[in-house]
Amino acid sequence: MIDERFVLLGGVVQIAGALRYVVDVLHGRTVPHRLTWLLWGVAPLVAFSAELSEGVGLHSLMTLLVGVSPLMILGASLVTRYPGTWRMTRFDAMCGALSVIGLILWQVTSEGNVAIGLSLAADALAAVPTVRKAFRAPETESYAAYLGAAISAAITLLTIRHWNFATVAWPVYIFCGSTFLFVLVRFPVVTATTDRIAPRAPQV
Repeated sequence: MIDERFVLLGGVVQIAGALRYVVDVLHGRTVPHRLTWLLWGVAPLVAFSAELSEGVGLHSLMTLLVGVSPLMILGASLVTRYPGTWRMTRFDAMCGALSVIGLILWQVTSEGNVAIGLSLAADALAAVPTVRKAFRAPETESYAAYLGAAISAAITLLTIRHWNFATVAWPVYIFCGSTFLFVLVRFPVVTATTDRIAPRAPQV
């Protein structure tokens, strides 16, 4: 195991990846699925609060940044003058609704591990629309944020000395999920169309 202060290095890598994604959004190279990024911002912040209640400590920094980074990206998608918005399907809305239900269920329990589990489920459901988009239209995505998050999670896991659900659940989930999305975007399986992007007039 490495010194837990390496978590700070992982945080820098994660923010750097998110900033690259933000730049791609601002320059019209990436069109994020706003529903996913909104819920990706909320669920980890719920988990961060639960991790603190379970005494996770410095390792919870990764979870905090996993929540902050999507909100940065969501903000960029709202202010950029270049891309349109990704049209939301009924399936996307259903995944979003189930994600919100998971967060609401967390509110009825004061058990930290239950909150972490529900926030994981909510985050995974929120990811489904972007996973579909990354598979169908990988050219509308940027792999930088996913790579940064995967590296940050890997570093966090290497610093953990006492493994339990509270300390490893989010790092393991983020590492697996981010690695999967990185591969999906960086090495696309199909060449898809972007006809589901609704154009938006540039801001004057």
